[in-house]
Amino acid sequence: MNRALLPLGIFVVLTAFLAVGLTLNPREVPSPLVNKSVPPFRLAQLERPELEFTHKDMLGQVWLLNVWASWCVSCREEHPILIELAKSRVVPVVGLNYKDKSAEAKAWLAKYGDPYLLSVTDQDGRVGIDYGVYGVPETFVIDRAGVIRYKQIGPVTPEALEGKILPLVRQLQKS
Repeated sequence: MNRALLPLGIFVVLTAFLAVGLTLNPREVPSPLVNKSVPPFRLAQLERPELEFTHKDMLGQVWLLNVWASWCVSCREEHPILIELAKSRVVPVVGLNYKDKSAEAKAWLAKYGDPYLLSVTDQDGRVGIDYGVYGVPETFVIDRAGVIRYKQIGPVTPEALEGKILPLVRQLQKS
């Protein structure tokens, strides 16, 4: 009789893990980089490749780093939200153009609008790897000291912007 209970017990435990897993939001995967300094980078600007931009250029400001690409379907979904955010001037947004061709990225911004203070190019994806990017779009909220305070996986939605990102930005701007 005990032999029959072992498979049943294993089944119950596995079912419980599955049930809990199905209730989790895959866009809220905790990042090991949250509350740590941004990984350093020095990249060429998309529009002016002769100029470089580094993580240090934004020290003293709260800002967003938005990882995007012209080939990214979800990036097009979030783009109008980023355009409106840029118009509001609440927080500067820097674009990290990820594994993209510069000409295609420039054409995409010309077609859909450019919400970025500037964009930098990460053609080989090395900076994306340092930031733990495993899909685009992803957006990071970075504080004045250069510490990542939040990571949005997937497109920025109105709910994420109003419910998490902007309240955090405002809080960080006050401190």
